[in-house]
Amino acid sequence: MSTPQTPVSEGERPASKAAGFVLTGLFIGVFLSALDTMIMATALRTIADQLSGMTGQAWVTVSYLVAMTASAPLYGKMSDIFGRKRLYLVAISVFVLGSALCAFAQSIYELSAYRAVQGLGAGGLMTLALAITADLFTPERRVRHQANLGLMFGVASVAGPVGGGLFAGMDTLLWVDGWRWVFLINLPLGLFCFLVVARYFQASAAHRARRRVDVLGAVLLVLAVIPALVAVEQGREWGWWSPTVLSLYALSLLGLVAFLLTERRMADAAILPPRLFRSRSFSMVNAVNFLGGMGVFGALTVLPLYLQVVQGLSPTTAGLLLLPQSVFTTIGSYVCGPVTERTGRSKPLLVAGVAIMSASYLALAFMDAQTHLALVVVVVSFMGVGLGFFFQTVLIALQTSVEPKDIGVASGLYSFTRQLGGAVGAALFVSLLFTAAVTEITKEAGTAEFSRAAEDPEVMADPDNRAAVDTVREGVATEDLDDTSFLQRVHPDIAAPYIDGLDNAMSTVFLTMSAFVLLSAITALLIPERRGGSGKPESPEQPEPKTVDTEK
Repeated sequence: MSTPQTPVSEGERPASKAAGFVLTGLFIGVFLSALDTMIMATALRTIADQLSGMTGQAWVTVSYLVAMTASAPLYGKMSDIFGRKRLYLVAISVFVLGSALCAFAQSIYELSAYRAVQGLGAGGLMTLALAITADLFTPERRVRHQANLGLMFGVASVAGPVGGGLFAGMDTLLWVDGWRWVFLINLPLGLFCFLVVARYFQASAAHRARRRVDVLGAVLLVLAVIPALVAVEQGREWGWWSPTVLSLYALSLLGLVAFLLTERRMADAAILPPRLFRSRSFSMVNAVNFLGGMGVFGALTVLPLYLQVVQGLSPTTAGLLLLPQSVFTTIGSYVCGPVTERTGRSKPLLVAGVAIMSASYLALAFMDAQTHLALVVVVVSFMGVGLGFFFQTVLIALQTSVEPKDIGVASGLYSFTRQLGGAVGAALFVSLLFTAAVTEITKEAGTAEFSRAAEDPEVMADPDNRAAVDTVREGVATEDLDDTSFLQRVHPDIAAPYIDGLDNAMSTVFLTMSAFVLLSAITALLIPERRGGSGKPESPEQPEPKTVDTEK
């Protein structure tokens, strides 16, 4: 899996100054797509209160993520046909339109629908940024710039919660409800991206050739993906075996079968050409991306719960403790550049990245309420290095396992498989967490300390204490753990079984997570070493294709 010298399209090779402007626009676009995932964490409760829609607030997040995930591979393929520039301008326009609609939503269901529009645009901002960077620079040069794209996620992970809390905390700003600025802030930044890319990015004539458009495949892909993602996101609330969830999975399965049959018939014109999956490298890298994505998003979901519930930290403090992860993720991404350029190989760093992630999750499985926070910071920093290696090298491996004409498809599939793995991982591990917690809390409630507190009239006079004890005696259910804020109000001996039970359940989750990512590491080890985008095995006799370095 060597890093090849991929030919760079002459038609899309801007001057250095123009390339700088284009990259700036791409960075801001990626930042916006990531920001609108993160910013809702602190703003959503206020928005739901303002729109009287607490019961429907989950759809505000789900609709955005589902639309973004489903649209990513479509942008990749369409950009290979119609050109990156045209599709990028469509994506940023749809994103800005969705943001404007969200800013003036009058109900939680209107907002959810408009967030889906926003997500349709966001799906192209990351996918096309990766593809455009691959077009503009040789593999060695592009690593540095794609690491900068990854840095935007780190910036968004900090700016999102802070900005969301800031706007949500304002009654009004310039005569507009404070929370609406969560979306209005996207308009000037999105317009800047549009103007910069429109002005400075020179479209390639190579992408203007007329080819068949796989409209039916696109529709069937959406039909296969959206019901499954909705079922995964809402399964714990609706019940994994409920008629609604089972119906969604059945619909998704039918869509998948129809999609595969259509793609086989469409051959090279397919949204996801079947010939790509005949490459062992391409298929295995996607498997690594999916399994690794499960671990990444699973950890990002469960780790804050450990810090807040088990360690008893505030959301702000927990967020600050996770900042080193973002910093070391960026460092890990940057390390990939010179190492890959010097060795011409990305596989060792890919294997190292997922192995580090697996080891980090294993370490987290042995942490509890008594673990010193300094050790937690060390482990999440170590995990950040692994994430940086993983994100960067799996992208390099995908882009270099295909022909230059398929870079868009590869970039779209990179975003799609990672986000799909993330959605499955987050749902799976959260479901496992609360299912295991029910058993563990009941087991931990057998202590003498809990029994004494439960029999103490003075303790039981507090309604919160009584409710917590009654929940244990009547049998803890997963829905009883939807809101754990009561743990801060009850007697320590009453809270202890809940905290210890959740701690034990998190250990089970992190062990399972480590096993999944270890499987990803084993899969990465089996990826064959490759040379060139053609997918041909390495051979001393095979000449390297010429390159055009746009930075010279």
